[in-house]
Amino acid sequence: MTPRHTPYDGSSKLFQIGLKPLDAHDWIDADVHLLTYLDAKDQVMNRAPHEVFVAEAGTEAAQGEVLHLLADHLPQRFPDTYHRFGPQIDIVPAFRRVRMDAPFLPPLLIAAGLVQEDLVLMRKGDDGWRLSAGCVCFASSWSLPEKFGKALEVIHGPVPGFSAGTRNATIMDRIFDNLTPDQPVVRWNWSVYGNDELHHPHISPPHRFDDGIYLRLERQTLRKLPVSGDILFTVRIYIDPLEALNRREDGAELAQAIAAQIEALSPEELDYKGLTVEKDRLLKRLGEIAG
Repeated sequence: MTPRHTPYDGSSKLFQIGLKPLDAHDWIDADVHLLTYLDAKDQVMNRAPHEVFVAEAGTEAAQGEVLHLLADHLPQRFPDTYHRFGPQIDIVPAFRRVRMDAPFLPPLLIAAGLVQEDLVLMRKGDDGWRLSAGCVCFASSWSLPEKFGKALEVIHGPVPGFSAGTRNATIMDRIFDNLTPDQPVVRWNWSVYGNDELHHPHISPPHRFDDGIYLRLERQTLRKLPVSGDILFTVRIYIDPLEALNRREDGAELAQAIAAQIEALSPEELDYKGLTVEKDRLLKRLGEIAG
């Protein structure tokens, strides 16, 4: 398939915050891969539930707020895909029926079973905004249990330019503090991986491209919950083979844009992205696509 999104065109710079206002109508993105993603979530949740779901005591109400927000939004935004009948939601293309009041299931876990996005709750405390609950089945080289309960600046500690005391860390705290329920925001992140696995939580060694080269995109949104005051962080993963650029009329230009951004990375940034070993092979292939 031809890539739908191309944040690597230069519009979403790596290692920059890049948040933009988001129309609430476009908050969630459901597409033809919905069933594939939901099936993949089921597999991960059944295989390793403690790796993909965490929650502090006292977050149940905020989790329920997320579930009801999605239950109201999805049938309106995607009426051909989601049908709601009281506490029950039918996901038509996926042949699924989800009960919002399922006993013994955390509301955030139920909510994550409705959408392709991963869901994370951030709560303000004495040490700033911390990860208080989350259902993350498709982490991109990070561990949810390791980040659980940690403050924002600690979560971002390994990211070059975002550790505690940096200007970016200060700006992120300010953005979280000033976010309002009526104005969600969105940003894009992207990386280059050597496989197309959705579930990729392990902190991998430098990527090897022996099995192919894939563009891994993250569409990230932040939305303040009006009742609890918590902030919901969503991450939607898209994976496209690099070769798919050949199917776009602007593929050569996109390849040039990716190459320019890879060339501009510092050694620390290149290492964080896992591209130190394969940089030359990646640039060579991008050059071939660029003609």
